[in-house]
Parts: sequence; structure tokens; C-alpha cells
Amino acid sequence: LNTKEKIKGKSVTIELTDFVTHYTQDDIEELQQSMRSGSKVVIEDGQIIKVEKDKNGIITKTILTKDWSDWIDYWAIDFNYEDKKEIIKIKNEEDETVEQWTGNYLFENEWQSFRTRKNPALEFISIAYEYKKAGKYKVMVKVVDILGIDTSKIIEVQIK
Repeated sequence: LNTKEKIKGKSVTIELTDFVTHYTQDDIEELQQSMRSGSKVVIEDGQIIKVEKDKNGIITKTILTKDWSDWIDYWAIDFNYEDKKEIIKIKNEEDETVEQWTGNYLFENEWQSFRTRKNPALEFISIAYEYKKAGKYKVMVKVVDILGIDTSKIIEVQIK
């Protein structure tokens, strides 16, 4: 998951520049040997491949994910990731309910781009987010791929 940050004054934009996966599901060679005529979709080293076998046993492979962006279903940004602590309620020794910080933060979706059937195109550059004051901020970028698996990256930006 690669990004490029552009800081201008107190505003920042985030560009999604790359997403790499190395998923593998099924052994493509083994599948080719065992399959009857028809087609099957497999994942091999980060590529989704359609394997077709005709009635004469001729096998054709077509790569369905031609670009890194083909893997992305949705991506979102929390421009100030450390501003909302994750608080849980627990019982203490006196059996009283108390709040306790887990040490983690909650992701707040402040900007997003996602595919729909009507509009399958993604935006790869976020809106410009304006910070109220100078300082160091942690930005979290979250990508959900077409298999529903999410990947996150935390970026530190310095606003002057």
C-alpha cells in the first residue's frame, strides 16, 4: 500500500499510488491437470486468472487483474487518526464499571472512494483536508480489496 502526500499550507491531499498483494489460491498447474472442460477462476501470486479448458483439452489463461488498482474495491482516509481513543468498559475489583483506554484508536472515515456497478471508477487523489493548527498528525489510509480483506497504513504529516 503506497501513498504520496501533498502538503500545501495547512492542507494535505493523499494520493493512492500502488497496492500489491501476493495472494495464492489453488495450484494452477494441478488445476489444469484435473479440470474437465469449462472454466475456473484462480488467484496466483497476486493475479486473478481465468483458466479455460475446451473439449479438446486446450487450456487458455486470461489475467483478469491487469493493474494494481483492479484489486481495490474501496479506500478511505482518517486525517487525524489519533484524535479518537478506543475506550472499553470493564469491571474493576469493586465490581464497578469503569472506562479504560485499549491503547488503540478508532478509524473515522473522513473521506472515501469506492466502486459501484454504475460507477466502477475510483478516485486516487483525496480532497484537500484542512488542519486547524500546526503540528504532527497521524493519517490512516485503509484499503479494502475485492476479496474483502483490509490493509491499513499510518502516515505522519507535519503541518507548519
